[in-house]
Amino acid sequence: MAVARHWRNQDQRYNLAGTHCKVCGGHFFPKTSMCPSCHRRSMGKLERFQFSGNGTISSYTIIQDGMPQYSSQVPYVIAYIDLEEGDHIIGQIVDCEPSEVEIGKGVEMVFRKLSEEGRSGTIQYGFKFRLTM
Repeated sequence: MAVARHWRNQDQRYNLAGTHCKVCGGHFFPKTSMCPSCHRRSMGKLERFQFSGNGTISSYTIIQDGMPQYSSQVPYVIAYIDLEEGDHIIGQIVDCEPSEVEIGKGVEMVFRKLSEEGRSGTIQYGFKFRLTM
């Protein structure tokens, strides 16, 4: 029997854990088994890396009409974030008004509810981001 997807991905979903390449020094999210920069030279030279969750907004969009399961959240902001360790991630910006979001503003990772599944009411949690002042 296969392990449920949310359990297989919990390290990257709950801990913002990625990979550090000891050859080129790159940091990558999510975890990878081969460095996307130096490829085969990195075999056996990758290690788990815990991202701080801090970064800067480099682009964003405001969703005005989302999918039905997210309709209670509209409008909401999805941003492309440059992590301070060097990789990029897409995440939702929370705990602010969409008008407060700007390119260049700092963000930090927070742990929030992502979704709730059907009748069972199973809640899935994961990372989102909030502005830093």
